[in-house]
Amino acid sequence: MSAPIRLVVVDDHPVVREGLRSFLGSRDGLEVVAEASDVDEAVAATTQHRPDVVLLDLVLPGGGGVAAIPLLLALPDPPKVIVLTSFGDDDQALAAVRAGAIGWLGKDVPPSELEAAIRTVHRGGSVLDPAIATRVLAEVSNPGAGDAGLDQLTAREREVLALLGRGLSNRDLAAALFVAEKTVKTHVSAILSKLHLTDRTQAALFAVRHGLVEEP
Repeated sequence: MSAPIRLVVVDDHPVVREGLRSFLGSRDGLEVVAEASDVDEAVAATTQHRPDVVLLDLVLPGGGGVAAIPLLLALPDPPKVIVLTSFGDDDQALAAVRAGAIGWLGKDVPPSELEAAIRTVHRGGSVLDPAIATRVLAEVSNPGAGDAGLDQLTAREREVLALLGRGLSNRDLAAALFVAEKTVKTHVSAILSKLHLTDRTQAALFAVRHGLVEEP
């Protein structure tokens, strides 16, 4: 008999974690080895237990699910990451895929489909909710505007852009750079304008794509 697929469930709601543990633990060949409620716990649990697959919510304390993905994938023997969220935003889905997630499912997914998705990802496949698959695949194949504008940024704007790529909020950016939030907003606006981007999610993707994001 083959070893079970080892899972870590990451969600800030205890009821959701318990429900997933109860269902997944009842399925043949699946084993929930740990739970986590924020980014730091997710990294610690994955480091300790080395799961095959991490089920990851997007709305988490400590930086959010998108910020957690590259941290998880940088670990030795990294897991496959499936985003499991009620936050059905196309830009967030694209950010998660860019960061390295190979699955995206809504929390309203039928249990049988969640189980099938875990097995598919473990075999090396990928799964995307049909509601966002077309947009994500189109964006990944056609990254969009802004590629030629990096040389227009000042050194400080490049620094801000790199931190955006790590998923920092304006408050966190201000603390990291020892400036006021108003100054951060000015820098972000300038970056979006110069790179012809529409929002900070696109800016974060731009930073990742151009190798500006370093390990924290």
